[in-house]
Amino acid sequence: MRILVLQESDWVDRGPHQSHHLFERLSQRGHRIRVVDFEIGWRARGKLPPLLLRKEFIAKPKVIERAEVEVVRPTAIRLAYLDYASIIWTHELEIRHQLREFRPDILVGLGILNAFSGIRQARRAGIPFVYYLIDELHRLVSQPALSGLARVIEQANIRRASLVLSINQTLRDYTIAMGARPWRTEVLPAGVDLGRYGAAPGGSNVRLRHGLRPEDLVLFFMGWVYPFSGLREVAASLVAGEGQEARARLLVVGKGDSWSDLVRIVEKGALQDRVKLVAFQPYSEMPSYLAAADVCVLPARTVTTMRNIVPIKMYEYLAAGKPVVATRLPGLAKEFGEGHGVVYVNGPEQVVSKAVELARKGTLKELGAAGRAFVAKNDWNPITDTFESYLTALVNRRGE
Repeated sequence: MRILVLQESDWVDRGPHQSHHLFERLSQRGHRIRVVDFEIGWRARGKLPPLLLRKEFIAKPKVIERAEVEVVRPTAIRLAYLDYASIIWTHELEIRHQLREFRPDILVGLGILNAFSGIRQARRAGIPFVYYLIDELHRLVSQPALSGLARVIEQANIRRASLVLSINQTLRDYTIAMGARPWRTEVLPAGVDLGRYGAAPGGSNVRLRHGLRPEDLVLFFMGWVYPFSGLREVAASLVAGEGQEARARLLVVGKGDSWSDLVRIVEKGALQDRVKLVAFQPYSEMPSYLAAADVCVLPARTVTTMRNIVPIKMYEYLAAGKPVVATRLPGLAKEFGEGHGVVYVNGPEQVVSKAVELARKGTLKELGAAGRAFVAKNDWNPITDTFESYLTALVNRRGE
């Protein structure tokens, strides 16, 4: 199959997300993958020319060696508000071009604006369109004035797609409430590479590299640091002295919108000994960082953006045999329930004390083993099989 993927995020700079895992695996199975993306993080890169000219390239694999994904980045204007306004037109033209030149068998949409254009053009060409949601997309729009319009467009996409895939049952319920026909919806859960995360070596070296002692209780977070991630509250707990007698330490690997805020909290509180901030590392290094952890954390605040999603990092935490202390969010609670390696708290302010409590009880290994057993069913290979079967069925149906 020739698969055209439409997204409004940066394929290279962000992730790896579910899309990277799925499409890199499909490329290894002989399918041709082409992604139309958007340089969403341009503001954080300092002063840049106001016009980004169209370019094409083969992306460096993120998760699967020798995977080959073609990326097309259409022209965009690097000016506030005009960046999104410009891609309405440039992505529209690019999709038209791809339908003529690439001649895809199927389109998969991950965003809002270019998915709207993609669905319209796919329907006109008689090509199936799959809408794959890992978030309530309109809630990610940073300008509040535009979130209402984004919701209307997302709702139209959901209603018109040939198939709507959601990462968990709570998000599927959301798509149905938004107007999706239930028989055109499926849950495609996140996966995990169990072999990559099982008993990974290198944990002691990571601890040594970052000044963490064997007796330290290491709390670990990886990924994009949003304002609602709760890490500022966890750092504040450490500033207040929580967990000091247990030698609680926080290790964060990532970057993001609130990274600089986190750096300021650490520096102001002279917490460099208790909070270790490490810029994003290659995906291949993450098993070693997880091996260095005692407890993983997802301390997100209870905001609408987080209510129904299940971040892929949750599966990777559990696959590494690490218990997770997480805020009780509806999507998480429905996905993992009780007794499967996830221990819930009511807010990020309680994360450190709960981790210390579990360590004192001596239940960390038991919880970690339960979590790994629970996610064993989420191996990426059968999930990719299922995804491939959905796409193939839609393409074959087109020929009937």
